[in-house]
Amino acid sequence: MTILPELYHKLYHAFGPQSWWPGDTPFEVAVGAILTQNTNWGNVEKAIFNLKKQGVLSAKAIHEMPPDDLALLIKPAGYFNIKAKRLKSFIDFLMNDFHGSMRRMKTGDMYSLRDKLLNVNGIGPETADSILLYALEKPVFVIDAYTKRVLSRHEIMEHDRPYEDFQKLFHSSLQTDVQLFNEYHALIVKVGKTFCKRRGPLCEKCPLHGLQYSHG
Repeated sequence: MTILPELYHKLYHAFGPQSWWPGDTPFEVAVGAILTQNTNWGNVEKAIFNLKKQGVLSAKAIHEMPPDDLALLIKPAGYFNIKAKRLKSFIDFLMNDFHGSMRRMKTGDMYSLRDKLLNVNGIGPETADSILLYALEKPVFVIDAYTKRVLSRHEIMEHDRPYEDFQKLFHSSLQTDVQLFNEYHALIVKVGKTFCKRRGPLCEKCPLHGLQYSHG
């Protein structure tokens, strides 16, 4: 018997629905997933605001934009030259394979889309799965640093296990459901930011306090 459903219910009871991922369109969500690497969401919002203000938050506009101009607009997100290249690579893929349409991309098979995304420069498993789940509404569980921290601190899985092992645990323990995966991951991020901090965790106040996996 897995503990993951109980963990979800405790988090949902404590925090309620999280309404993730913030973004007006699937394309905006995908851009946000790429820009949020190694930075906080507040910085990503500033970068996306810049793109919107200039009227260039579209696959076609970013595809035609010189990399230096794009880097300047997304500067608040940090590592802006690297992220401009990554964003350009994703847009190239979107234009070449799906004529720049997230709607067309959504009709593809999840596993084949995931393989294609992982072949895009700068897109790793977490970013690929964020795009699949939040932009394309495919049932895949996103694993991030918060997930590994929360599960390892409750002795559910060792922190240094591979991404795939964590993902398999969620996929085998829960119903395959886009909304559930969406909400669960968002709740883990919430508890990670609020209580299960990297330094100075607030364990006593955490809604998961005392929750521990029984290996017996």
